Amino acid sequence: MTVDTKAMETPDEDSDEAALAALGYKQELNRSWSGFSNFAISFSMISILTGCFTGFGLGWNNGGPAAIAWGWPIVSVLILVIGLCMSELVSAFPTSGGIYWWAARLGGPKAGYYAGWLNLIGLLAVSASVAYGCASFFDTVVGVFSPSWAASYSLTRVFIEFIVILVLAAAVNIFSSHLLAMLNNISVWWHVVGAVAVVAALIILPDHHAHVGAVFTHTVNNSGFFGGSTHGAGFILFVLPISAILTQYTITGYDASAHLSEETKSAANAAANGIWQSIFYSGIGGWILLLAFLFAVQDEGKLTSAGGTVPALLTAALTSKWAGTVLIVSTAGQFFCAVACMTSTSRMMYSFSRDRAVPGAKYLSRLSSTHVPVHAVVTSAVIAVVLTLPALIKVDIGGTPTPIAFYAVASIGVVGLYLAFAIPIYLRWKAADSFPVGKWTLGAKYRWMAPLAVAEIAVTSVVAMFPTAAQGAPWTPGFAWKYVNYTPIVVLGLLAALWLAWHLSVKKWFTGPIKTIDE
Repeated sequence: MTVDTKAMETPDEDSDEAALAALGYKQELNRSWSGFSNFAISFSMISILTGCFTGFGLGWNNGGPAAIAWGWPIVSVLILVIGLCMSELVSAFPTSGGIYWWAARLGGPKAGYYAGWLNLIGLLAVSASVAYGCASFFDTVVGVFSPSWAASYSLTRVFIEFIVILVLAAAVNIFSSHLLAMLNNISVWWHVVGAVAVVAALIILPDHHAHVGAVFTHTVNNSGFFGGSTHGAGFILFVLPISAILTQYTITGYDASAHLSEETKSAANAAANGIWQSIFYSGIGGWILLLAFLFAVQDEGKLTSAGGTVPALLTAALTSKWAGTVLIVSTAGQFFCAVACMTSTSRMMYSFSRDRAVPGAKYLSRLSSTHVPVHAVVTSAVIAVVLTLPALIKVDIGGTPTPIAFYAVASIGVVGLYLAFAIPIYLRWKAADSFPVGKWTLGAKYRWMAPLAVAEIAVTSVVAMFPTAAQGAPWTPGFAWKYVNYTPIVVLGLLAALWLAWHLSVKKWFTGPIKTIDE
């Protein structure tokens, strides 16, 4: 595998523009991002200060400390394999269309159409889930310092905060490309320094720590399935796999490096490095952070009763001021992540619209005078709000408020993005030696890495559709729609709609990427 580990190379704008022209596009977006900035946006979108904090409860309730301690590194390695396959693809085809462009080039218009829509719905869902998680943590932070605020908690208030965060993220994306790049660069150091500070606090401040055996061997089944048993086939095959979504949801969004490749200098190398390096460093940092959480658990039973959330863990292990401080670090990181998500989503929507694959394509592919896809940014924010509307429905399990809607939107993001990733990875494997490799290549290793990546995606996509609460399973006595993980409804409904649209209309006019310049 040939890997250039330099974060930034000497820019050659003429070479970048020529490479883009060879793929059929003229340079319209500002190519002002450095290799470090490209890495930074994927690192910010992965955001261990977001996923590890907001998804911890999903891992705890569906396997407990052992599932998190062992599951994170195992799944991280598998995700790194996926990322390495994508690095090779972006080096060969450094366009902001990313996944769908690769699929269309390797498998034709139909492959590009399906990959593009899956990628787009995945990015929209990730943007929504990150912004909602940020709003929820912001509300919790205020509540830690103000008991009266905590006592007046309401889902409506959190939803309003969610909308405000989306508006702020959209404003940054619309009005200042320089501020956007600067925020992403700051975000890297915030995540690094912030995570180190959180780990240090959890090592020094708690009265006592869990022992090694508890962290690596204790299991929990707080899902409501199989009577809470942590043994048997039901727990191993149904409950425990759900804990993997913690890792799969956290380490996603790294396709941002591809979507920003038309704005990155020396993109064939920089974007490829941005993908795999963001996964690698996030995998290590996330595991250290999660282990710090697990060793800081004061009482397994009480944490389980509280729904396995990080705020419950922190308030038990630290004083209210220290817990609030740690939550502030996370909330700021989540806002950085929300901004990065909006950037990646809008660039993908712009590129897909540029090729006329989205309703309102002419409107969504329009650039402002500062070369920003403003309409795509605003539309992304509006759709994120619509996807998250079920979060207004109150859901309590065992008297504990449970974010079923958040878990569902997160799962939609996981399934949409990873199924989209699988299509060009499979097609690259199928192309074998006829694939036109770029400056960054896997060499012969693609022969085993690509099928492994596709297999991991297939398994995870099925698991992400499992109900995350017993009351959300149609075969249980207490079934109610408000408990349902609506991921299968959205994803399978989208696939059915795409299939119908393709056969009734799209195949007659959609020809894949539309060239904007002669070769």
